[in-house]
Amino acid sequence: MPRFRQTRIGRIGIAERSEAVSRLYLPGEAVPNHASEMDEDAFSPLLREAFAQLEAYLEGKLRRFDLPLGAEGTPFMHGVWRAVSAIPYGATASYKEIAAAVGNVKAVRAVGLANNRNPIPIFIPCHRVIGSNGKLVGYGGGLEMKRRLLDLERPLLKTVS
Repeated sequence: MPRFRQTRIGRIGIAERSEAVSRLYLPGEAVPNHASEMDEDAFSPLLREAFAQLEAYLEGKLRRFDLPLGAEGTPFMHGVWRAVSAIPYGATASYKEIAAAVGNVKAVRAVGLANNRNPIPIFIPCHRVIGSNGKLVGYGGGLEMKRRLLDLERPLLKTVS
């Protein structure tokens, strides 16, 4: 069952399964009927840590998550998510570049579908994947959320030498 908490980008839900983060619900996303607000003291240690790392990321204090992730998907999707997770903080890659990274430059649409089905956005940073023309395209949380996450990362990258 996901647990929800208000964050600086809105109400976020995180679920776990088998001692790994298995789902992240972005603001405005449809949530299961059984989801409910709970006192954070009732959160598992993993969910408390996941929310702590998410807040540190949103504050610009964390660039890489260190959490056990348990996204369900096909072997191809897992390959895409590994390639997406390798995109450095503050950088972007195109769908075509991710397709090449997983060994099939013609799989651009399949990469888009894998990103669309990413159950743990932000932790698997699919917001860093953009169109070949540099435009923001497709994001489960909406393009405004995608822009917001990229803007959060970019200014901090520029100040680090």
